[in-house]
Amino acid sequence: MKNINGIHHITAIAGSPQKNVDFYVEILGLKFIKKTINFDDPHTYHLYYGDERGNPGTILTFFPWSEQGFRGKRGTGQIATISFSAPSSSLNYWIERLTKHNIVFAGPLKRFDEEVLIFEDYDGFELEIVANEEESRPSYKSFDVPEEHSIRGFWGASVWHQNTGPTEGLLTDLLEFKKLKEGENRIRFTSGDGGPGTYIDLLQLPDQLKGIMGIGAVHHIAFRTDNESTQLKMRERLVNKNINVTPVIDRNYFKSIYFHEPGNVLFEIATDPPGFLIDETTGSLNSSLKLPHWLESSRSEIEAVLPALKIPE
Repeated sequence: MKNINGIHHITAIAGSPQKNVDFYVEILGLKFIKKTINFDDPHTYHLYYGDERGNPGTILTFFPWSEQGFRGKRGTGQIATISFSAPSSSLNYWIERLTKHNIVFAGPLKRFDEEVLIFEDYDGFELEIVANEEESRPSYKSFDVPEEHSIRGFWGASVWHQNTGPTEGLLTDLLEFKKLKEGENRIRFTSGDGGPGTYIDLLQLPDQLKGIMGIGAVHHIAFRTDNESTQLKMRERLVNKNINVTPVIDRNYFKSIYFHEPGNVLFEIATDPPGFLIDETTGSLNSSLKLPHWLESSRSEIEAVLPALKIPE
């Protein structure tokens, strides 16, 4: 049994919640799978996107602040790029779709064995669609994206550092990642059984300024583990290396531990269970605001301060 099996989810900070929903549902065709709140800041939404069931490896989440929130800046010490995965046969479809929606993009660019389209969302997040022959996860119909061209989940994420050495050591020595490929200033690592959803690219950019957290920046990345037992094994391994790691925290849909890697990116290890179907069925995901049981008594107050949100059908 492997303790780390790729990416569980990635969480970022957005501006307008409605613009966020419009982009990821109407343009990228992701499923809106959960409307809840930031458990640490209950007057802020926590919005979840993914495939039909919210499977680990497909889950992109946002803390949307507001249009007037503090802007972040891409730089070192950050996850700088979120990469989605699509079959190679869908490359032309995504070129045409981005063009149709007036999304400026670079590419297709050749990187290792895949073709890459690079673009930004409304808040300036750098996103990629990676067209590749490895993708075999189930397709799904969402909004007006044909099922065969749906984004299947993450390909991976790119981390920028001025010096990648310490982070490389953590990935391989503690988190069970393996170095897979290397080219120019990019090193690719994979975990678990490999394939889309397991890749982390480290980019060494010694002259790049440090990034700033805020709207348009990734807050953290979570790696998936099978259950609470494997999570505790990983926590013990981190503690034994004198890494400051949180106790296990209940996030309702998964259990989490958090720590900063040597380059100061916030890492999380999250359990696969119980998942997003514990309070809604597949066909009714996103039907209402979901609160953890300890905040139900404050529902009226919370709903009164959250902005209205229309989910595209």
